[in-house]
Amino acid sequence: MPKAEPWRYEKLTWPEINEAVAAGKPVIAPIGSTEQHGPHLPLDVDVVCPTGVAHAAARLMPDRVLVMPPIVHGYTAHVMDFPGTVNIHWEHFIKFVVDVGRSLAYHGFKKILFLNGHGSNAPNLDLAARRVNLETDAECSFLSWWSLLGVDPEFMKGWRESKFPGGCSHACELETSVYLHLDPENVREDRIADGEIAFHRHESDFHWTDLLGSSPAQVTSWTASYSDSGVLGQASLASREKGRLAVEEAARQLVRWVEEFSSRPKPPRGDHHGERPSMPMPWGQVGPPEATGDVHGG
Repeated sequence: MPKAEPWRYEKLTWPEINEAVAAGKPVIAPIGSTEQHGPHLPLDVDVVCPTGVAHAAARLMPDRVLVMPPIVHGYTAHVMDFPGTVNIHWEHFIKFVVDVGRSLAYHGFKKILFLNGHGSNAPNLDLAARRVNLETDAECSFLSWWSLLGVDPEFMKGWRESKFPGGCSHACELETSVYLHLDPENVREDRIADGEIAFHRHESDFHWTDLLGSSPAQVTSWTASYSDSGVLGQASLASREKGRLAVEEAARQLVRWVEEFSSRPKPPRGDHHGERPSMPMPWGQVGPPEATGDVHGG
């Protein structure tokens, strides 16, 4: 018998994929980046965190979901002043993720979730998910794993000790805690230190940064222009117990969304033209391609 967890997409055979499609299983695709996270955290924080949350959620519903291998590179152009960071051009990144979504839809999966682990992936994943929704007959949802901690407004009140805004931004109280829980051996605990965000020295109602909130105005520039260490926030307040609680809460809320998203019917599309358009959509094919001579089930 296979030893792998039943939700591991990459450990299935093609007949088992057909069975998963027939069962209506949704697919979670963790999507991160390889980039600096200060002197104390490895480059794979944005991969380990969403993947850890996805697998924690899958353990709560092991026979009702699939989790794909993570996408490990993302859009990180603004972090290239720090060695080790790997950047994927935003257009290539969007096209790559769309191809993943379209592949899943082609095989028959109807509910796809992009689970993000890197802040600057967000606008690109929003576009990628929209394209999957418009160019296939599947439905695709995009969310960042830390946003799940705000579903229950009471959770962060009892969890967070760092200042707001800024205490939970990057390699911070939150990310350091979660990494301490998921992969403690690879945290350089003797190097944990807080990092000041330079533009926070100027108090503003319009521009500030925090994972658990968004300022009205965004000015995203070179990370090295407002941080010398690459740490944005109060990493010194992190703990393994906080990491456990955050992962469990994010997983619990992710299960709730997966169940809701999977069970609700796809709303029908309407077309309100007075006359049927005489040409295809100007930006390409909409809907799944014709498939013949394959071995799909059903």
